[in-house]
Amino acid sequence: MKKILLPLVALAFAAPAAAQSIVVTGSDEDGLAPVSVAYEELKAGQNQAAVDKLTHSSLEHGDPSRLINLGTAYARLGQRDDARAAYEAAITSSIRYDVELAGGTYMDSRWAARTALANLDQGKPLLALAR
Repeated sequence: MKKILLPLVALAFAAPAAAQSIVVTGSDEDGLAPVSVAYEELKAGQNQAAVDKLTHSSLEHGDPSRLINLGTAYARLGQRDDARAAYEAAITSSIRYDVELAGGTYMDSRWAARTALANLDQGKPLLALAR
């Protein structure tokens, strides 16, 4: 499956439960059908459903979008060690591509994962949603 640029929309939340979140989504090689990285579940706050979906996903285990969203779901569930492991796996993944940020700038998938990890470490209440 061809990786494409993934848009991110940044939203700030004050609640600690929503902290440390970066969520990404994708589409197929034609840009028409979404590739499920549990975006809808994360957007709806269904974090355990997102974990279930992502751990049983047909996406490659090293796919950064899958790993970043898995880390986000774990962080929201208070499973910091699991979140850290997922973010670190995204950082070191052999798969790498750019994501587009809400402001029109682009960020490497590894930098997105590093940002998510930094937010986890700092307890920042930042949520970046892709749509």
